[in-house]
Formats: sequence, C-alpha cells, structure tokens
Amino acid sequence: MNRLKLCLCLMTLSLLLAAFAMAQRHDALPPPPHDHHAPAAAGQWDGSSEGVAYSEFNHHLAGVFVLLIGLSELRGGLGVTMLAWSRFLLPVAMLGVGGFLMIWSDHDAWPIGSLSFAQTFFSDDYETVQHKLYAILPLGVGTIEFLRRTGKVTHMAWGVLLPVYALVGGAMLFLHSHGTHPAAHKIAIHHAVMGTTALVAGLCKVTAGVKRQEGRSPWEIAWSVLVLLIGIELLLYTE
Repeated sequence: MNRLKLCLCLMTLSLLLAAFAMAQRHDALPPPPHDHHAPAAAGQWDGSSEGVAYSEFNHHLAGVFVLLIGLSELRGGLGVTMLAWSRFLLPVAMLGVGGFLMIWSDHDAWPIGSLSFAQTFFSDDYETVQHKLYAILPLGVGTIEFLRRTGKVTHMAWGVLLPVYALVGGAMLFLHSHGTHPAAHKIAIHHAVMGTTALVAGLCKVTAGVKRQEGRSPWEIAWSVLVLLIGIELLLYTE
C-alpha cells in the first residue's frame, strides 16, 4: 500500500512538473511566423483585451469556488469533527460555480448573449457547448451532494458521481480547444495541467471510496489537496 501511494505521488509530481516545464519552454521560445502569440484579428473576441479579461476573471472566480470545495473536503479527510457545517461548502460551491458558468461562461451565448438557447447548446461551436457542460455537471453533482449531506439520499451509489465528475471533467480538459485564440497553445498547457490533476484527484477519491475507513484517510487527504491545487491553478490562469 505504501509503495502504491508513493508511486501515485511520484507519477502526479512528474506529470505536473513536465507540464509546467513545457509551458515555461513554450513561453521562452521566440514566436515563429503565425505563432499563437500574434495579436488577435480585428473584431475577434478571443485574444482581445476584453476577451482575455473576461476569460481570466471566469477562471479566477472558478478557482475561488474550487478552493472552497478543497477546504471542505480537507476537513473530512483529516477526520476533523469541528466545523461540521463546512461539509456543505462543497455542494454550495459546486452550485455556485455551475450557476455562474451557466449564465456567464461565454459573452455571446445564452442567456446573456445574442445566441439563442438552441444556438448555444446545439451548435457546432464545441468550445461554447463544452463551457455549458461544465455548468451542467457541477449543478447536477452539487445537487446530489447536497441531498447526500442532508441525508435525503443515502445509497452508496450516489457517492460515485463526485469522483466520476472529477474524472470526466479532467478528461474533457484535454479535448477543450481554443483554436482561434492567439495563445491557444499556452491555454492547452494550462488545461493539460489541470486535467492531469483532476484525473489523479478522481482516482484518489475512487480509492478512498473503495478503502473506506473511519477518521483520517490518506486517500481523502490526497483528493482534497489535489482539489486545492486545481483551485490554485485556476487562480494562476493567464492567457
């Protein structure tokens, strides 16, 4: 068991270091012709000063919500009985970030933009559709977690949704592309780092569920620390 934990920690650390090294190397290289560092085209939202500010604010605010989730889970992982109310931080934060993204994920999408509901959810603009999926998933899982933590639903199967959400959300980040963005490659590196962290976090949460134990749980602690790391990554997100 100790070897398994050590291998998992080393794998996570090596993947994160590799992704950060790639990002640093990319930023250090001089931009070739037609590089993603080129200014945004006239009239293009992605890469414009307004578009960058809008996207970075959304990521940073999401980071605050994720930090709340991580802090809530860390209390449980450490087996702390004080501040029992903090177990509701996770569902409240998930509902908060889901509600925010549902409304403000994209400036031109429903319900605040010019695109209708059908144009937003059933278009070929995968980037916008995926942003809305990132709203629907925490809204659904947050609702279930709230019902679990208030004792309204008690079957063990409902607890699987949280780690599955981390695994699915992490995998989706590897498919999330900003093809027309001048800094698309840098954004892809950010997403790869967060996706890797989310996948490892989800695996830790799955393991914690399989190896259920009272009091302090090293797998729950690993899960919560990795969630906190995702929150920090979101706070440090730049384009």
